[in-house]
This record gives sequence, C-alpha cells and structure tokens, in this order.
Amino acid sequence: MKILYVAMKHDYGDPARGLSFEHWNFYDSLAAAGHELVYFDFMTLYRTLGRAEMNRLLWETVGAERPSLMCTVLFEDELDPEVVRRISRETDTVTLNWFCDDHWRFDGFSARWAPCFDWVVTTAPSALPKYERIGYANVIKSQWACNDHLYRKLELPALHDVSFVGRPHGNRRAVIDALRSVGVEVYTRGYGWEEGRVSQEEMIRIFNQSRINLNLPNASTPSPHTSTKATLRSHVRSAASLVERAPFGDRLVGAARSSLRASRSAVGRAPVTSALGDDPYPEQIKGRNFEIPGCGGFLLTGPAEELDRYYEPGREIAVFSSMRELVDGVRHYLTHDDERQAIADAGYARTLAEHTYAHRFGAIFERIGLGASTRTAI
Repeated sequence: MKILYVAMKHDYGDPARGLSFEHWNFYDSLAAAGHELVYFDFMTLYRTLGRAEMNRLLWETVGAERPSLMCTVLFEDELDPEVVRRISRETDTVTLNWFCDDHWRFDGFSARWAPCFDWVVTTAPSALPKYERIGYANVIKSQWACNDHLYRKLELPALHDVSFVGRPHGNRRAVIDALRSVGVEVYTRGYGWEEGRVSQEEMIRIFNQSRINLNLPNASTPSPHTSTKATLRSHVRSAASLVERAPFGDRLVGAARSSLRASRSAVGRAPVTSALGDDPYPEQIKGRNFEIPGCGGFLLTGPAEELDRYYEPGREIAVFSSMRELVDGVRHYLTHDDERQAIADAGYARTLAEHTYAHRFGAIFERIGLGASTRTAI
C-alpha cells in the first residue's frame, strides 16, 4: 500500500549524527516489505520552512498523494495537532503513531497526542490502563523487533569478550566501571563514551564479534515530573544497590562506593524541588533485545517487564538481576563456549521466526484493517 511516512530521517534531527533509529528500523523494514513510501522528514522541513509551513505542506501532501496510511513517529510538538486531527477525520487516510516512550512520557505527551490519531502503538504494558483512563480505545500493544534485512549474521571472528553499545546514562557507567574493576574487559561504544559513536554498520559488526553483548535496559530519560533532586537520589539508590549486591571483592565494592560518593555529592549540590518519588529510570525492553539475537549474538541483559514473553531466559537469552549475577554470568559464559553458542543460536532462530518488523507491522496492519491475516502475535 502507499504509506506517507512521517518521521525524522536523522538521529535527533541532526544530519551530523547519521540516520535515525526510525529510519534504519521502521522505514527500511516497510520499504523491504514492498510498500510504496512517501518520505516526509518533518524535522528537516520544520527547520527549513518553519512549523506553520511544514504543517501546511503535510496537509497538502496527504491531499496530493492520497496514501492509505500515514505512519508517524512523533518527536516533540513539531506537528500541529489540528492538522493531524483533520487528516484523521476529513480524509480517507488512516493515521497511526508509534509512541516510543510511554514508560515515562505518557502523561505529558502521549495523552495529549493520542486523540489526534485513528490508531496508536505503544510498547509499554503499563500504558494500557492509562489509555483506558483517558477514554482512548484504539491503542495497539506491540514491541520493538529486529529489521532482519539489516541486522544479520556475518560469520566474523570474535574480537571482544564483552561489549556494550549505548549511551552511559543512569547507572550504566557505574555498572561498566564495576565490571572493569574485577578484570572484565568491556568494549563500549556510543554517544557519551570515550570511544565515541558507532555507525550502523560498525554496530552490527560489534554484535557479531562479541562473545557477550551486554544490554542495560533502563530508560534514557526520567519522568518529566521528577525533580532534579529526585533524579539524583535515584542514582544514589542505584550506586548503593551495587554496594549491597556485590560481595565478591574489594575492587568491585570500591568502584560501587566511589560511584555512591559521587552521586551523594551531586545530591548535596542540587536544589530541593520536590519529595523523593519512584525511580525515574524504569527498566524497559529495548531494540537491542531483538537486534543482538537477530545478528546471532549472545545477549546478556538486565530484566524488563514482559521480556520472558519474547525470549526464554537461559535458553534463548541470558538475564541478570544484580551486579553479582552479572559478574557471575559474564565469568560463566566466557568459559562455557558451547552453552553460550547454543543460547545465541536459539535466540537467533526465535528472532527470525517471531520478532522481525515484518511480524510486527503485519499484525498491526491487520488490526487496523489494512493488511491480510498474519496469524502472528503483535
């Protein structure tokens, strides 16, 4: 079908950062499936034309192209909600938005935007009762997946014992430092690490050339309702947790305590703005949970809600829930090659059988009445 694809082409809208996650995963998967795509890079148009002109062009594009579907991935408030409502109500184009961050962004963002669309997709089980409370019924619970046209086995020799690709936000740096303090070599890449960003092609090679691919599933951004002081206090709890759960050597405990002292110092300097609330960095399933197995890589990941619905821990992926389990798991799987490879092979097979974006979008399109029956769970 003809799809008007409305999303950012570049990472955070910045061409210097390369192509976006949405482009590599959503756009590329939809194109590979044979759909006719009309690319509407709203961020580039927003910055070159201005908000009003960009939204006028969006309305005109719908009229001129008459797509069956407008598939949108919002960023902030670049689109005009009234224009989106008009497309939903006054044209034959079905509108669908994929909300990426409902774990922490529902109240201040998704709740405002969802009523503008015919359908929305969420990856957060916790968001479903929230949609019900605002009276929005056309929400589809789906999940990230693997673009198997891009992520693939390369049959390359292993170069890294342990790797981590991602930003060092939350307590991630403390976790990596704690691993390194007990002699585990961890190869880190991504925005914010000393080794720097990685290209899409490089990342796929890293997944293929790592004996263990580490995934840390904490959200990248705290709730907008969480104060600066509460956010910093969450880091104290994270660092303190490392101390409490790591009784196997002075070096590991020392690294955790160093992180704890730094976090407490930051809290002491922060302004008091509200009472301490819940941990603002919830654990959530990430694209990495599917991309790494989709490359045939071995995945060692922290826990996330409903993860066991997609992979069987201990057979298709490995899961840790504390620093002790993480270190023990790394040491175990680095010395048990056959077991590690069997888990990676099982995860790879499960990914190709159930967890590609062809599966996800096929089920979504069937749900909204624009696709044939897939008999595949969303």
